[in-house]
Amino acid sequence: MSAADTTAPRGATTQTATAPDGTPQTEPNPLRAAIASRERPARPTALANALTFGWRALLKIKHVPEQLFDVTLTPIIFTLMFTYLFGGAIAGDVQTYLQFLLPGILVQTVLIITVYTGFTLNTDITKGVFDRFRSLPVWRPSPIVGALLGDTVRYTIASTITLGLGFLLGFRAGGGIVGVLLGVGLLLVFAFAISWTFTALGLVMRSPNAVMGTSMMILMPLTFASNIFADPATMPGFLQTWVEINPVSDLVTAVRALMAGTATFSGVVSVLVASAIITGVTAPLTMRLYRTRT
Repeated sequence: MSAADTTAPRGATTQTATAPDGTPQTEPNPLRAAIASRERPARPTALANALTFGWRALLKIKHVPEQLFDVTLTPIIFTLMFTYLFGGAIAGDVQTYLQFLLPGILVQTVLIITVYTGFTLNTDITKGVFDRFRSLPVWRPSPIVGALLGDTVRYTIASTITLGLGFLLGFRAGGGIVGVLLGVGLLLVFAFAISWTFTALGLVMRSPNAVMGTSMMILMPLTFASNIFADPATMPGFLQTWVEINPVSDLVTAVRALMAGTATFSGVVSVLVASAIITGVTAPLTMRLYRTRT
């Protein structure tokens, strides 16, 4: 071994070797070459972070398929139960009532499923997963936004099942497939907006059961005290006043009109404005709770 090899400092970036002709040569240290810094990959965008957490929400459904029970069974139970319980009493026959009821049942089904956003978030908090997410070098809102995006898939599945059953029972949409798709799209926008409310509850409640109970207390007057099941003209005056200012009533009216092919621009815009207001108020509040929660 040459003197240069024995005296080289530990961790040096070069090694000394001897060529066949006896000439000393310097070679790069293979360890240093292996761990040498290279160009860093681009940092993921906010959208990429949110989509990753959205995919996580879908993987949870894959590994715990019981989560789909509410998505698959609730639409079927609600549609069959209310159609055959109230059809003859309210409209005189089931088919006539189904034309009125199905868009409303679609709205109610999806809105009830939105409470699971806060429920699952609170479950992550109680299990300690929440703290791990907050320690990651990602866009801060991405765990919440991703969960909301993942739940949008659940809303779409519930909508598909409700409409499929409705068509089997005899529902017909005068607005055609375009009207149906626009109605579902408008519903998904509103559902995404109201999900922020239940996400905020998921951050402040102490247990998943508390989130579920409080969320249902909010949804009951919004869904049942609306125009989903009956014409408001048949209701007492005080209840008519509530139904008229209830944003769910506006949503049901707009979805009905889109599916029937009689929608007006003002009716659709009013729902979009209400969705924007709900998101503008509840989303910043949710993120503030997310940042300050200990």
